[in-house]
Amino acid sequence: MALPAPSLLSAAEYLVRERAAAAKHEFFHGQMIAMAGASLEHNVIVANVVAELRGALRDRPCIALASDMKVVVGARGHYYYPDASVVCGTPEFADAVQDAILNPTVVVEVLSDSTERKDRGDKFHDYRSIPSCTDYLMCSSTEPLVEHYTRDADGSWRLREYGTSDVVPLRGVDVTLSVAEIYAKAFENRSPTAG
Repeated sequence: MALPAPSLLSAAEYLVRERAAAAKHEFFHGQMIAMAGASLEHNVIVANVVAELRGALRDRPCIALASDMKVVVGARGHYYYPDASVVCGTPEFADAVQDAILNPTVVVEVLSDSTERKDRGDKFHDYRSIPSCTDYLMCSSTEPLVEHYTRDADGSWRLREYGTSDVVPLRGVDVTLSVAEIYAKAFENRSPTAG
């Protein structure tokens, strides 16, 4: 006996449910998808990225946002919680509640085993459809490695990889981030593995 297909929600229904929920959910093809917890390394990297962005953007008309701000992919109606994002100029919101932005310039995801496939696939496909988005960073949570996609003038996306001694130039906001600072203290508290 086949299971019934899940009922699909509208974006408006998702927002009502999400705003009342105790846990965070992303919205993809009409379905709410629960967000999993993250490792210590993941959280340290996210905190470092937000701190580095905040410092680098201090004198620019841009703000760094942490992972509680949703990004809306207007063309597809999907809602995500990136690990960090930057919005420049006047933020554009999905509605009057102002908890979902439409115009990020930079989007950052910290990869984990449970999210890497989606971060590299559906999310990257969606983020690059946002006209304002010029930079997409994927940060490894197992080693100091940043994969940086940047939108070229012709609309194509170029990949560059950066390691510990490098700085990442964010084209859309004209600042650089130190990979060493992104990963500061991220791997200091690793527990020895059994075996």
